[in-house]
Amino acid sequence: MNFTVAIVGRPNVGKSTLFNRLVGKKLALVDDTPGVTRDRRPGDAKLVDLRFTIIDTAGLEQSGPETLQGRMWLQTEAAIEEADLTLFVVDAKYGLTPADETLGKMLRRRGKPVVLVANKSEAKGSDGGYYDAFTLGLGEPVAISAEHGQGMIDLRDAIVAALGEDRAFPPEIDEPETNVDLRGEEDLEDDDYEPEYDDTKPLRVAIIGRPNAGKSTLINRFLGEDRLLTGPEAGITRDSISVEWDWRGRTIKMFDTAGMRKKARAGKARKALRRRQPAFDPLCRIRRHRLRCDHSV
Repeated sequence: MNFTVAIVGRPNVGKSTLFNRLVGKKLALVDDTPGVTRDRRPGDAKLVDLRFTIIDTAGLEQSGPETLQGRMWLQTEAAIEEADLTLFVVDAKYGLTPADETLGKMLRRRGKPVVLVANKSEAKGSDGGYYDAFTLGLGEPVAISAEHGQGMIDLRDAIVAALGEDRAFPPEIDEPETNVDLRGEEDLEDDDYEPEYDDTKPLRVAIIGRPNAGKSTLINRFLGEDRLLTGPEAGITRDSISVEWDWRGRTIKMFDTAGMRKKARAGKARKALRRRQPAFDPLCRIRRHRLRCDHSV
């Protein structure tokens, strides 16, 4: 990918909806309940003729560093540091809040490129929130609707203007095609044919277990950094997150998953989320990743 972009903002402004729009898949959980996104999630984004890495982050909630919300914000700060550009998303329908102003001041102090995005601009009465966004001192907001896909051309133009065409469109390097099917005609007709094991491709490993068993901590130990959110609270990981780890020259793609629990203990909140979005069910996502992985731990 050419560059990296982080999506930041307070809870429920539509960050994960925009993330899903840019990656072209429903990878991130989306719900009206604040705080669904907790870990930072990378993805391969496509916006018209732009190709880049996009990072979804948790919403800004002002709290102490020892709290869950404080640790979530540390993950968001790590994403901002990693990114070349930040998309600062505000809710044009609801208007600005003190949390928006706090985040705007922090982004101005960092001095990195920022594109201000006024989401939900298709709603009635959103003009006031759009014009209020000018007071954040981050330039002209880009009016979009992440849910309906409106304003994506304007967002593309704003990203190119913020980064510059040389950074947004680096020279292309021709790479040899390696994913070539070398089977002969006899192999193609053989239903029992199994391709040879390719150790050049990432080894996929799913980490599963009950809540608070230390799944995220184990992956952080492998990586040697606090890549995934951890803590004493049960059920911190709500969605499956994939991270890559280079071990002795071999790339391993590990999937951290939500803890498995009995349905009777899931609680009313999770059941409500499952009615609106079945993909929120941790067991469903664990089974899905086990089918895609080579091993489960």
